[in-house]
Amino acid sequence: MPTIVKYTDTQPPRNQYPHRIISPAQAGRCCFSAMEEIGPEVHGDHWVYRYKRCRTCGFAVRVVVRALPDAALLASLRTALSTAFQRNSSGL
Repeated sequence: MPTIVKYTDTQPPRNQYPHRIISPAQAGRCCFSAMEEIGPEVHGDHWVYRYKRCRTCGFAVRVVVRALPDAALLASLRTALSTAFQRNSSGL
């Protein structure tokens, strides 16, 4: 899954969201309490995620918010369940 975050210690941290975020390679002690959300939630192929960045040191990370359901799998489950319930209700 591609990311807009570039981790480097050779460039200063920069927030150029939504195109690029330059981040230190490692989180600092400040990151635990100073992280802020950047931009809206982004829907990928299988995940909804968003970016967070430390207000103090500039460390950034992409955080998975939730998984997106597989539409084909859900459709097959609905078909299987409706067929199963039809067989059970006619046999009662």
